[in-house]
Amino acid sequence: MTRKHFLFSVYISLVTMLSSGMAQAKSIDESVNTIFSAATGWFVSLIFAPIPGTSFPWIVVWLVTAATIFTVYFGFLQFRTIPHSIALVKGDYADPNDAGEVSHFQALATALSGTVGLGNIAGVAVAIGIGGPGATFWMIMAGLLGMASKFTECTLGVKYRNEYKDGSVSGGPMYYLSKGFAEKNLPGGKVLAVMFSIFCILGSFGAGNMFQANQAHAQISGLFGNYPGWITGLVFAVLIFLVIVGGIRSIANVTEKIVPIMGLLYVGSAVVILILNADKILWAIEQIFAGAFTGLGVAGGLTGALIQGFKRAAFSNEAGVGSAAIAHSAVQTKEPVTEGLVSLLEPFIDTVVICTMTALVIIITGQLITNPETGKFLLDETGQIVTAHGSSGVALTSDAFASAFSWFPYLLMAAVIMFAFSTMISWSYYGLKAWTFLFGETRKAELTFKLLFCLFVIVGAASSLGPVIDFSDASLFSMAVINIIGLYALMPIVKTELNSYMARLRNGSIVKYKNSKTREARS
Repeated sequence: MTRKHFLFSVYISLVTMLSSGMAQAKSIDESVNTIFSAATGWFVSLIFAPIPGTSFPWIVVWLVTAATIFTVYFGFLQFRTIPHSIALVKGDYADPNDAGEVSHFQALATALSGTVGLGNIAGVAVAIGIGGPGATFWMIMAGLLGMASKFTECTLGVKYRNEYKDGSVSGGPMYYLSKGFAEKNLPGGKVLAVMFSIFCILGSFGAGNMFQANQAHAQISGLFGNYPGWITGLVFAVLIFLVIVGGIRSIANVTEKIVPIMGLLYVGSAVVILILNADKILWAIEQIFAGAFTGLGVAGGLTGALIQGFKRAAFSNEAGVGSAAIAHSAVQTKEPVTEGLVSLLEPFIDTVVICTMTALVIIITGQLITNPETGKFLLDETGQIVTAHGSSGVALTSDAFASAFSWFPYLLMAAVIMFAFSTMISWSYYGLKAWTFLFGETRKAELTFKLLFCLFVIVGAASSLGPVIDFSDASLFSMAVINIIGLYALMPIVKTELNSYMARLRNGSIVKYKNSKTREARS
């Protein structure tokens, strides 16, 4: 028996022991929740605190402001470079001799699998339920602006990554914070890198792991009846371990298959519903624009719609958080800008396409109840819009799709499972790279983290660890605080890289690698 097999056997034994005592541990869980909440509540409150005099979380303002600055600084490049970005994803400029571990498409799929998930299903429903149809407009705006943030962080991720003799690479904010700051003789780079790594590890265990496992189990048990969560967790943990033990290449091979399938399943169902209700599409668009600039009778009016749209988009696409830069750093390329241009497609797909599809289906299928006399939305005592079946979150999305397809809740369950699974394997890589940055890139360090990560999958599915997940969410957005400080400091370097690349693209120095003449010229 190999060392790896022995450790995995020990791990399975520990998991079995854990699951057998899960029922007796509920009171312990409650005690842990109470103690943990008391110890970390101040941190969670700080990160998600509203700007004084408003209900707008300052962390959302931090993300949207940065996205706006990068958009202007780089000359609205996300609207100018889409055709070239698509060509890069197709592999038209891919040289197999370049350093890196995955293709442009695989890197994009891996990063998308970390962001496309429950935020697109439940988060959008929450935004529409509170902010009305107008929240959709501001969600789209935030997604379009966020494309510039993704470009900036992923270009830096490739530029300052570590490349090793065996062909593997390590990159992300912790590397460009430490190396980039040192290159510019700026203080504090290593301290920021360590802080980012700690927050990334905590975020990977919570938002990228336990929350996903918990919600996947909730969706499954909701359809097939209640059963112990550790069973779902154990199945997920074993499957995830089998994938992540092979590293980024194994993760990319899975995500490049899962992401297109789950995207087509979900978006395809939405398109069918829109076709069946084609006569209402124009009305829905009018509702979105009217709500965006008037509030259209929702709590908080225009401000409420704007807050919910920006908030949900920021939480959905994670532009500026820095997580995606870790996945994109593994790409095969010698031009950092190429992956920056590929990565900017991510918020577009995640927010502008998938989130908008969810919103349109909810609006068109009449889930939001209005007063027939005033035309304004009916609000409950909490200020949320009354819905057709009294549902919210993922249940509201499920009801909207089920109004056209009675079997859709089962398709949604499949989508949730795939979303959760793909998010977990992507975040395992993010957490792993932060872990090895702190503890060294050794096989022992890697295996330790992977086993810990899978153990937390079971804990997340079996428990109701609200305070722990809240703390993990706060840790995830703390990554954005650290990351964006680095992006502001290093964005002149990105601009130099962009100008150089675009000049060479225009003068013909950079040509399609698939062209036979290009191969001859490079050989």
